[in-house]
Amino acid sequence: MSKKNLGENTICTHTGEVKDEQFKGAVSPIYMSSSYQFMDVAVKRYPRYFNTPNQEYLAKKIAALEHAESAMIFSSGMAAVSTTLLAFLNAGDHIVLQNDIYGGTRNLVEEHFGRYNIEYTFTESLNVTAFEKCIQPNTKLIYIETPSNPLLKLVDIEAIAKLSKAKGLLSVIDNTFATPIIQKPIDFGIDIVLHSATKYFGGHSDICAGAVATKQEHIDSIWSLAKNLGGNLSDFMVWMLERSMKTLSVRVKAQQSTAKKIAKKLNKNKSISQVHYPGLKSHPDYKLAKKQMKGFGAMLSFDLAEGINAEQFLKSLQLIKPSMSLAGVESTMLLPALASHALLTPEDRKAQGINDGLIRFSVGLEDVDDLMSDIENALSKVKNNQLTASNT
Repeated sequence: MSKKNLGENTICTHTGEVKDEQFKGAVSPIYMSSSYQFMDVAVKRYPRYFNTPNQEYLAKKIAALEHAESAMIFSSGMAAVSTTLLAFLNAGDHIVLQNDIYGGTRNLVEEHFGRYNIEYTFTESLNVTAFEKCIQPNTKLIYIETPSNPLLKLVDIEAIAKLSKAKGLLSVIDNTFATPIIQKPIDFGIDIVLHSATKYFGGHSDICAGAVATKQEHIDSIWSLAKNLGGNLSDFMVWMLERSMKTLSVRVKAQQSTAKKIAKKLNKNKSISQVHYPGLKSHPDYKLAKKQMKGFGAMLSFDLAEGINAEQFLKSLQLIKPSMSLAGVESTMLLPALASHALLTPEDRKAQGINDGLIRFSVGLEDVDDLMSDIENALSKVKNNQLTASNT
């Protein structure tokens, strides 16, 4: 059977396995060695060179899922982001970034690019015209993230890819929220795809990792810097990641099915002023989501109605965990203003539409009714407590 014809569940389960030739085990063995023979070998292997057996083979799974020629695994999503951007940007270059991106990425750009004399511009909106207006003679790269974190805004992937190619620029996307199960940016013409593999790739809240997938010549450029920065992942964690990715497709599809049902229910709740989810017809990017996504994802966010204390709401949850990260099998919520986007200034958060009552919701594998009961009970408790406090 041709590997090109394999389905996603099969790729997740089998592609990138390390064959146990000695004992014929059903799962990949772990090669924990940090020292390999260098004479009379085709490949000089070294953990920091991203080419130990477990690193090399897991990269094949990620590349296959993203329809890329090659891939690399990093020690964190930010290691993948920073290494990739610095591999293609030199002093005097310019990068265009969408305004709504992960807070850590924005912090990297705003706090550190100046010291390397790398210029940058954040777009005023997410339409392709806004990106084109930001392009300068020294622009080298366009960076997008769709759906965005935490407001689930969408960028037209194909339009950005066409603009980049017309201007001779590289296009880079953070595909963490969607995963390759829901959208494959390379099929739309994007050059480089990034992931915080900590999230859906890991999927169990016990792995910190990053990934990049692209054509081989770009991987060669990224590797040239990566081997010196040293952001490789340990082989035990690579093995854990490969094991977790075997269930990526079934997890993501189940989670997004639940997320869509919950988004519709929350959209009718009077204690919630707005729900941000591309699967709602009221979402401004609903038609675009149907064009470039297979489903709408398992992430959503919502604004609590005025007067409802967001921190007290999170503390009142019994089942859903108030937690820093996302995309685990367990449902989690956080306040972007205090967590994912805490590094931004209040002004930057306000400009992006991130207010203090915004809740980001990563939908897990629990039953819909149980999750809704937890949310409704927490809302009821907070409102009752606030009513009691106002009457005393």
